[in-house]
Amino acid sequence: MIDQRLLRQHPEVLRESQQRRGASPDLVDRLAELDRTRRARLQDFESLRATQKQLSKQIGPLKRRANSGDPGDPGAKADLGALMKQAADLATRVKHAEESVHEIDSELGRAWLQLDNLVDLDAPVGEEADFEVITEVGSPRDFTAEGFEPADHLAIGKRLGAIDVERAAKVSGSRFFYLTGDGALLEIALLNLAMSLATANGIKPVIPPALVGAEAMSGTGFLGQAAENVYHLEDDDLYLVGTAEVPLASMHSNEIIPAGQLPIRYAGFSPCFRREAGTHGKDTRGIIRVHQFDKVEMFTFCTPEDAADEHQQLLSWER
Repeated sequence: MIDQRLLRQHPEVLRESQQRRGASPDLVDRLAELDRTRRARLQDFESLRATQKQLSKQIGPLKRRANSGDPGDPGAKADLGALMKQAADLATRVKHAEESVHEIDSELGRAWLQLDNLVDLDAPVGEEADFEVITEVGSPRDFTAEGFEPADHLAIGKRLGAIDVERAAKVSGSRFFYLTGDGALLEIALLNLAMSLATANGIKPVIPPALVGAEAMSGTGFLGQAAENVYHLEDDDLYLVGTAEVPLASMHSNEIIPAGQLPIRYAGFSPCFRREAGTHGKDTRGIIRVHQFDKVEMFTFCTPEDAADEHQQLLSWER
């Protein structure tokens, strides 16, 4: 989730992030314009509401005077009539101003959803060929020197009876798989290893819901520019998560966490579902880019000032 104060105080940060992602920075300018419009409309609405309240305070006493029948106050009814007409006109203006604020709120909300999450400025810009190796564990084998061509993960998995994509395609379509025998046991072992490492470092294990509402999904940025990859159950208005990050990030929504309780660290295990729209022809062989998979996700609630150090801490535990 992006802190909206960035838009007003440091819009250049948002523009730089968009450019690094290969997205248009023009959206930031549109957001800024919408934000200015919203503030102007809100100010107009609040000013009208304040005038309306002041007028209401005048009408009450005048009504009592007009209804008292005091012959010494013949102008009370005339004054009341004028104020009532003014109040009716003002009520119409207040209603239109409020509708205008709701309209710009909706437009601004939709625009925010189109903005990509901020990139880490230390991350290299470009495609996969531009990635940088952070660390290596062990030494890669020189298969050429050993005189044979290495097989990919699918060929090895089929040979071991660990992966079955043909039967999965029959049951569910493309980009699905069965893990069988040692394949299933390997996944369970990896899950246990990940959770054991997490708990050994004081991270609380969590098995969260894999179905969430629209607020949880949009609050983590998955209903804007990433919406095409989300599975939506229309009858229930629920979404299948593509990562445990979604229910973990929403776990403490609408709560105030005392600073003394931070950081709060979770390791969430969940099935993940992604439509993989727009990836036609990419990683179609094997089980790398699929519609359903399981994943362990580490997530921390901490102050923004501690976020970078917390990230490095989690990375050190992963290694």
